[in-house]
Amino acid sequence: MKRITIKELAERLGLSPSTVSRALAGDRNIRRETRERVSRLAGELGYRPNPVAVSLRSGRSNTVGVIVPEMVTPFAATVIGGIQRVLYGRGLKVIIAQSDENPQTECGNLELMERFMVDGVIACPCDATRNGEIYRRIRQRGVPLVFYDRAPLRVDASRVIVDDFATSYFLMEHLVRRGCRRIVHLGGPAHIPNARERLRGFRYALGKFGFVSDGRSVIPAGVTFDDGRAAADELLRRMPDADGLFAWTDTVAIGAMNRLRELGIRVPAQMAVAGYSGTVLSTIVNPQLTTVEQPLDEMGCRAAELILEKIADPSAPDRTVTLTACIRERASTAR
Repeated sequence: MKRITIKELAERLGLSPSTVSRALAGDRNIRRETRERVSRLAGELGYRPNPVAVSLRSGRSNTVGVIVPEMVTPFAATVIGGIQRVLYGRGLKVIIAQSDENPQTECGNLELMERFMVDGVIACPCDATRNGEIYRRIRQRGVPLVFYDRAPLRVDASRVIVDDFATSYFLMEHLVRRGCRRIVHLGGPAHIPNARERLRGFRYALGKFGFVSDGRSVIPAGVTFDDGRAAADELLRRMPDADGLFAWTDTVAIGAMNRLRELGIRVPAQMAVAGYSGTVLSTIVNPQLTTVEQPLDEMGCRAAELILEKIADPSAPDRTVTLTACIRERASTAR
């Protein structure tokens, strides 16, 4: 069906478009009888306000854009759930776009958010070294910006994070206490800040516990299950006597664990496996995965609260909220 416009309503009623617009807005300077006529015809014809036109008039779209790197795992969905619950309660809607871990796609998504005139952007960037210019441009245009989980260091904005370095160290401590002495780290891409911090925590733990760190103990991995599988093959080639594995995400850990079991490696008897994220995926594999569990729903809620602060007061100072993550010990490391 064709969208009914204010101009068409005005022609049918013999009124000016401005009078119809004011009547639909409940303007008390328009006679009650006129307001009722306009409202009745609008209901009969199924008139709906054009959100773009409303945004242009009011300067507000009542929407917040959310940029996520991927929607394959439950990570983003859980964070978005927290964001939506807070924003919907305040009458704001959410537009979600996926970068698919591609900086060019992320750039296009951000430009789309600008065109939609969103009132704020909540983003988990896929690359700490790219798209800084467009993020800064968004800020300069007065659009509130909040990062969650991943945060580029050279862009000033509020952010919600966990301490990746400290929690990685504690996860390593857990593996050592389970008797692991030859631990390998499946590390993420260097352009992702979390991956760098988790690698730093791994290396610090090796030194703290007196283990030798050589080129064999860190194996580059990507972000997918298949990347984890490939990294497991490389692990066995480089360090066949390894007895512990710390992967930078649960996705990579699960891919690696499945591949190890296919190759006859018993988990955890021969190889203890641990990941990082704490999504429901860690509980639906066999054995269940030991992981650093991030408070993802709370992360979404706090990001939404920060964007609301900025929308209400653009001059409010940027804040960094560091949430507490915990180690969930499960069967994959129960040696």
